[in-house]
Amino acid sequence: MHDLGEPGLLFGPREIRLYPNGAIAAHVMGGASFGQEAVNAAEIVGVAGLEAQFDALLRDPAQAQTPLRLSIDLAIQSATEEVLASGMGLMNARGASAVLMDAHSGEVIALASLPDFDPNARPRPLTTGIDPSQSPLFNRAVQGVYELGSVFKVFTVAQALDLGMVTPETVIDTSGPLRIAGFNIRDFRDYGPRQTATEVIVHSSNIGTARIADEIGPDRQRMFLEDLGLLEPAPLEIVEARTGRPMIPARWERLSTMTISYGHGLSVSPLHLASGLAAMVNGGTRVTPSLIALDQPPQRGPRVISTQTSAQINAMMRAVVDGGTAGLAEVEGYEMGGKTGTADKPNPAGGYYEDRVIATFAGAFPMSDPKYVLVVTLDEPEIVALGDPPHGGVDRSTRGRRNPAPCRASFWICSR
Repeated sequence: MHDLGEPGLLFGPREIRLYPNGAIAAHVMGGASFGQEAVNAAEIVGVAGLEAQFDALLRDPAQAQTPLRLSIDLAIQSATEEVLASGMGLMNARGASAVLMDAHSGEVIALASLPDFDPNARPRPLTTGIDPSQSPLFNRAVQGVYELGSVFKVFTVAQALDLGMVTPETVIDTSGPLRIAGFNIRDFRDYGPRQTATEVIVHSSNIGTARIADEIGPDRQRMFLEDLGLLEPAPLEIVEARTGRPMIPARWERLSTMTISYGHGLSVSPLHLASGLAAMVNGGTRVTPSLIALDQPPQRGPRVISTQTSAQINAMMRAVVDGGTAGLAEVEGYEMGGKTGTADKPNPAGGYYEDRVIATFAGAFPMSDPKYVLVVTLDEPEIVALGDPPHGGVDRSTRGRRNPAPCRASFWICSR
C-alpha cells in the first residue's frame, strides 16, 4: 500500500464465486451472494438453485475437494438453450422452457428456462405484487405450473389400458358435442363418430378421452395421477422446486375428471410432465427427477403401469409423430414419439384469455426402447397451429386466436 501513499491500508484476500459459463444453466446454478463480511474475508452464501440447496455442503471446508457432480450435460444444455431461444424468438413467445430427462434414472440432462440471466450479475427480484413470471429469475420449467393441454391424454389412455377397460383397437364413441354439467366438449376436427383408442390419441380427440375418463372415474383418476407424482411438488434438488406446487380442483368431480383427462383443470410444471411421461415409456415404473449424477443405476421405482401397457403407449406416441398431429417432430434416425398440447392461459381477472396459450410438446426417443423424454413449452407464442379448441374443447369461440395456421413453424407448437 506504500505505492498509494497509504501505509495504513491493507487489502486482504477474498474469495468470490465465478460462473465461467455465464448464463448457461443459470436457473440450475441459481447464484450466490455475500453473507457476513470482514476486513480480510467474506462469506459466500447460496441464494438460489443448487447454490442454495447445497449451501452447507459447498461452504464446508472439509468438502472442499469433493465436487458436486451434476447430471447436466453442459454441451446438451447449451444446445438446448440455443434452440429454445431460436424457437422463442421465431414465435415471439413471452417465455419458454425445456426438460430433457433420462427416462429410466430420472437424471435431468438439460433444464432450460427463458428468459434467463447471468449468475455473475444476478438481477434483483421483482417488486412484491408483480407477476413473478415476468422476472428472468423465474424458473418456468420447475416453478411454472400450467394447464398443459392434450399431452395429458397419454396418461388417461394409459390408465384405461392398464385397467383392462380398453385395448388399442377398442372403438370409442367420439360423436359430439359431449354435453356435461352445462358445457359442451368438442373436438377441433371431426374424424367421425367412432374411433379406436389409438386414433383417440393420434387424432387428439377430447370427446373420446373424456368418455374414457368418465369410465375411469374421479377417484381412480386422482389416485393414478398421485402415483405419478403429479399432485405434489417435484423433489428436484433446487430450492425453487418446492414452490412449483400443482393446482388441483377444489372438488374433483365428473366434469373435472373429463377436462383433466385432456389437460385442463389441473396445473403442473413441465418437470412434472417429464417425470410422469418417463413412467409411461420406460416400462411402467415411476422415476424421481434428479440433478445429481448417479454413480450406479438406481433401483426401479414403484410400478404404475404394466410393461405391456407401456409398450402400447409407446406405439401410440410413435403413431402421433408418424402420421398424427406431431409430424414435424420426426427426426431421421431418432425414432421420435410424442404428443402435442395447447391450453388457453387463465386470466387473473377470471376465465381464460382468448388469444394467449401455452403450447407444449412432450416426446420420447427412440420409441422402440425409449431412453430419453423431452418436454418443450412456449408461453404465448404468436403463431399457433390448428389445435385444441380454447379451454380444451369446452364450448367457447375460437375468435381471437392468433394466426391459427397449419403446423408450419416448429414441431413443438403443432398442437391438437
